[in-house]
Amino acid sequence: MKITSYSYLFVACSLPLFALVSSCSSPEAKNENVKTVVEPPALETFELHKGKIASSLQIPAELMAYRQVDLYAKVNSFIKDLKVDLGSEVRTGQLLATLEAPELSSQLAAAESKLKSQEAIYMSSNATYNRLLETSKTPGTISKNDLDIAMAKKNSDLAQLEAIKASYKEAGIMTNYLNITAPFDGIITSRNVNLGAYVGPSGKGSELPVFTLQELRKLRLVVLIPEAYKSLVKLSDEVKFTVKAIPDHVFSAKIIRRAGALDTKLRSERVELDVINADKTLSPGMVAEAIINLSRSNNTFVVPKSALINTSEGLFLIKVVNKKTERVEVTKGQETVSEAEVFGNVNEGDVFVAKASEEIRNGTVIQ
Repeated sequence: MKITSYSYLFVACSLPLFALVSSCSSPEAKNENVKTVVEPPALETFELHKGKIASSLQIPAELMAYRQVDLYAKVNSFIKDLKVDLGSEVRTGQLLATLEAPELSSQLAAAESKLKSQEAIYMSSNATYNRLLETSKTPGTISKNDLDIAMAKKNSDLAQLEAIKASYKEAGIMTNYLNITAPFDGIITSRNVNLGAYVGPSGKGSELPVFTLQELRKLRLVVLIPEAYKSLVKLSDEVKFTVKAIPDHVFSAKIIRRAGALDTKLRSERVELDVINADKTLSPGMVAEAIINLSRSNNTFVVPKSALINTSEGLFLIKVVNKKTERVEVTKGQETVSEAEVFGNVNEGDVFVAKASEEIRNGTVIQ
């Protein structure tokens, strides 16, 4: 059999083509057709349970006198004598100052004179009536009309006597106002007059009080509780506080009174604590730093703060349902450094992502 040159040429050209086809079906080409399976990310989760969270509120407070009163002169008068001065410790009923008002003395003397005159008139009319009454017992001696006139005169004089007695008593009371006494035990913390000064009721003779009296052995600590913490503060809760004057000492007291309503301007509730100050270490007007422990009476849902996402749309937890994520909007209550209370459409036993991030969207598949 003869092989022509054309046949040789065909065989020679076919060899490179075969080599090219063989190279296209190499192992590298086969690997490119194999799809890589990507596993979903594994995230740490936790089950939601109820518990209690303990936190504290640090807030400014103010010390006030337990009782305080500005003492003015009841009547227009002049200072005759001052019995006490700034810093004097006084007792209930103690005389603090005597005043002088000559017109009041004249009014009292005139009222006393009228009283004595009217007493004499009444005694006369009463005696006349009694004599006529006794004589009328004999038939035909005194007419009934004369007896009635005598009785009316006696009753009129008695009424006049009672009115004058009231005027005399009023003049006596006004005279007693010339003595200023202490309404309770305390310390004179302000004296604004000197001997001979003209004094009178507030706005009608005195711009400033004669004395300011404060009780210092017992003080009030006034704290304004913000609206958000109102339900966490209860009566008898112990509060610790410090003052700048004695920074190394921590004082404590219990909540005794609370307003029960919010201030319309500050949106806060006023609570008061009684502070025993027998040694008078503390003073009214001091600014204190109060620390109030906060706790709810019932358990609430508590989550780690790392599980919360705070976005422009709101505050969210990332819930895991059938290995898929779902954002749940919640509201945050009180918190500590690592935990926070949450309120919303959540239930005990729900599973949430422990370390959430904004990159985890709704419907993300996780392990």
